[in-house]
Amino acid sequence: MGSLERWCGVECTVSRTGDVYTDQLRRSGHHDRPADIARIAALGFSAIRYPILWERVSPDSPDTADWTWCDARLAALRDANIRVIGGLIHHGSGPAYTTLLADDFATGLARHAAGAAARYPWITDWTPVNEPTTTARFAALYGHWYPHARDEASFWLALLNQIDAVRLSMRAIRAVIPSARLIQTDDLGRTWGTRPLAEQAAFDNQRRWAGWDLLCGKVTANHPLWHRLCAFGFARRLRTIAADPCPPDVIGINHYPTSDRFLDHRVQRYPADVRGGNGRRIFADVPAIRALEPGPAPFSGAMHEAWERYGLPIALTEVHLGCTREEQMRWADEALRSALAARAAGVDVRAITAWSMFGCSDWDTLITRPGRYEPGLFNVAGGFVRETALARQWRGAKQAHDVVAQPGWWRRPERLIFAAAPRPARSAELRDTSIGTPQPLLICGATGTLGQAIARACIARGIAFRLTTRAECDLGDPLSIATALDDMQPWAVVNAAGWVRVDEAETQEAACWRSNATGAIDLAIAAAEREVPIVALSSDLVFDGAINRPYVESDMPRPLSAYGRSKQAMEDGVIRRGHRPLVVRAAAFFSPDDPYNFAHAVARDLDAGRQVGAADDQIVSPSYVPRLVDTILDLLIDGEDGIRHLVTDGAVTWLEFGRAIARAIGHDPDRIVGVSGADLGWRAPRPRYSVMASEHIAPLASLAESIDHFADRWRSDHPALGQK
Repeated sequence: MGSLERWCGVECTVSRTGDVYTDQLRRSGHHDRPADIARIAALGFSAIRYPILWERVSPDSPDTADWTWCDARLAALRDANIRVIGGLIHHGSGPAYTTLLADDFATGLARHAAGAAARYPWITDWTPVNEPTTTARFAALYGHWYPHARDEASFWLALLNQIDAVRLSMRAIRAVIPSARLIQTDDLGRTWGTRPLAEQAAFDNQRRWAGWDLLCGKVTANHPLWHRLCAFGFARRLRTIAADPCPPDVIGINHYPTSDRFLDHRVQRYPADVRGGNGRRIFADVPAIRALEPGPAPFSGAMHEAWERYGLPIALTEVHLGCTREEQMRWADEALRSALAARAAGVDVRAITAWSMFGCSDWDTLITRPGRYEPGLFNVAGGFVRETALARQWRGAKQAHDVVAQPGWWRRPERLIFAAAPRPARSAELRDTSIGTPQPLLICGATGTLGQAIARACIARGIAFRLTTRAECDLGDPLSIATALDDMQPWAVVNAAGWVRVDEAETQEAACWRSNATGAIDLAIAAAEREVPIVALSSDLVFDGAINRPYVESDMPRPLSAYGRSKQAMEDGVIRRGHRPLVVRAAAFFSPDDPYNFAHAVARDLDAGRQVGAADDQIVSPSYVPRLVDTILDLLIDGEDGIRHLVTDGAVTWLEFGRAIARAIGHDPDRIVGVSGADLGWRAPRPRYSVMASEHIAPLASLAESIDHFADRWRSDHPALGQK
């Protein structure tokens, strides 16, 4: 075996739900960004899975092909010396003039393959159909995707059509490129079940190999699935395939935390949305990692079983996790460690693949309707293209980020969200892979809203941290700061401490300055001396409100208040003296966990039957704390520096904000009455308009979505709300 190669790929599914097509290349913006090829090339991958998709090239007629987009992108990849693995259909059902169940599906794709090979004869690696078994399940057995069939006969027909499409496409490609290799991908996991479901689990474990078995010519009279498929009338097709197989040159394994499954007949233990059946029994079908103890180890079982079954070279062809940044990095590290361990055990693993270079959208809804965006090696939310720490990890950073040494969620106790079910121990089970005692993230400000919120986020994300009080790290004492940094040896510092009483600062400006500016700058200097990155929190109150558009990072601060002046001084000092400093400006914090914020106070007062006064002469862009702290951690891990505005995309007066909270939690919004800031006793001058936006990063979320999230938490914690 040669060295383990690093491949990459872009999520490129063209899915159809009813008559609606969704194109992931357009959803991520990659379709419209030629500069993405240079971004990919800079990361040093040897190969890329790249789309030459039938639906995009010939959407309206098999007689008309537009190769323009492919020509430009593929030429750029070739110039960058990146080997292309050409993909012809990716979780799709073909253009509108065919379907997975149509007689002409295979011949139609083969015609497209012939055109692609003739146009790009220098491409030697091909994946004509991505994940045929998985696509057949989702489109023809579960009915999620077009043609929305829900029966086993349709499943097998869709699979056979895709397998024939692979065979005929490779025949057409090899007529032009005799040395062309087939890299055949599919999702691969294992299914476990309770004793009454042993037969179903065994069938699922046999079915997962069906695509590769067919291509390898294994589905003959002695195959466990032979008689089942013959009963649906497929005997002739099976014989034809077995007589003219098309074995993969590389088995491409796509594996996710949900790939391994557990079937449980005790449905009362599970929510309704995971219950299903096979016509004979009702059972729950859940990710095994969420229910089994010990849990199955990711990747290793799939690689060893595929090697034992086929003896063919293997690649991990999709390594992606839709989660927070450090979990994405831990998942990639898990894949690398597993691949290297498998190679050491004699498994011919050729490559691991960084999937979803520019992220993907809507997979939380199985791309059946709009859903959420998951970043990849680049975060393209909001139209900004920002390299993440995951990209640097895949580039081959000499030293792993500190958070990678801590276990991923699939290795922590909270992975079990259902009652634990025992599983007989096997070689491919979870083992502790943590590396010693991890360096912590130092969070200054144990008594403040943000300090506590960041600590909660670290607990949820499995990030080691130290949340310090003034006794442990006094920002008014440089010696205390130095001692804390030397004792704790943090990998980064978040300064969430400081003066927060805006109006009192008008009469106590010196004290506010010492807390917000002097101490924060001393902390930044001490951290810089140790080459420790720092995050500092600032405010919209550094602006004067004289403009009528959202403030961006490059706008000049002109604070009106003592508090604002202290924050501007902090920003200047931290940016100038800190090591990789990140200054986050946020505004109008609200959170369900903090009783000292406007939204919480509105909800509490309304619940108590009180009328609420809210300023109608100041416009702000609120920051929802749970989203804010997660984004801060992501930016910190990504190594982002400079000033960043982290707010929702809404611009509201405090009155409008309060009424939106009232509506969301089930109260009469008219119980929020408009008053001036002066009537509320605010002594500090405030900008009439302090809405912020960013030149670098997408908004945290929509204000409406954030308020809904707040309201859900509020109703959960206060079930009597709305009854008065």
